[in-house]
Amino acid sequence: MDVLRRNSVKVTGSPGSPVVMPAHGFGCDQNMWRLVAPAEEFQVVLFDYVGSGGSDPSAWSAERYGSLDGYARDVVEVCEALDPRDVAFVGHSVSAMIGVRAAATAPERFSSLVMVGPSPCYIDDDTYRGGFSAEDIDELLESLESNYLGWSATMAPVIMANPERPELGEELTNSFCATDPAIARVFARTTFLSDSRADLKSVDIPTLVLECAQDVIAPREVGGYVHAAIPGSRLITLDATGHCPQLSAPEATTSAIRAFLRETT
Repeated sequence: MDVLRRNSVKVTGSPGSPVVMPAHGFGCDQNMWRLVAPAEEFQVVLFDYVGSGGSDPSAWSAERYGSLDGYARDVVEVCEALDPRDVAFVGHSVSAMIGVRAAATAPERFSSLVMVGPSPCYIDDDTYRGGFSAEDIDELLESLESNYLGWSATMAPVIMANPERPELGEELTNSFCATDPAIARVFARTTFLSDSRADLKSVDIPTLVLECAQDVIAPREVGGYVHAAIPGSRLITLDATGHCPQLSAPEATTSAIRAFLRETT
């Protein structure tokens, strides 16, 4: 199968420039990055995970994409098809942890990580606060599985958390609703039941942890945990609200990513 077609890969920028690879989160696609332009001196590789956006739905399987490793394989296979080196991977939400796994799988490909709203584990335990109880996640998944479109219409504005700009919540709602419900159910369970805390210690490349001042999905305690778990990482708290700063605060998001990439590429 043609991997570039499978994952709807689009490459922009100057050939031979440092490569930046933004990756979307659950229920989204590469269009979420349209307002974030790292800079003209970078080459940008955009893609959709199988099951999202313009990807080839015939390539999706519940077995492969029932684990974050399946999504990490998408990332690595896109890199193998394009054959870049020193890729700066920019992962939003669950893609931050997918990037960690991709970098561990193919360390020769990746030079740095940018984690936007990362969460290695969404469920609280005795020594960790992920923002949700196990019961919260069970209820979330039950609601999503029983009425995905209704869940999307209710949850997207909460996740976006910019009520004074309802168009942002509407965009996220539309993005969620454009995803096949059967695929979304699998991706949701893969996302919200994953625990990648042990993987963080494997990160040995320059890493930026980019969090929002208020984020119901990835509270600041989580950003602090990720920062502390990755030696030498940098933590920046954006003056932004919600879980999607690439839409709600694109200028600040672009500025932080650009400054980091210019120092590390």
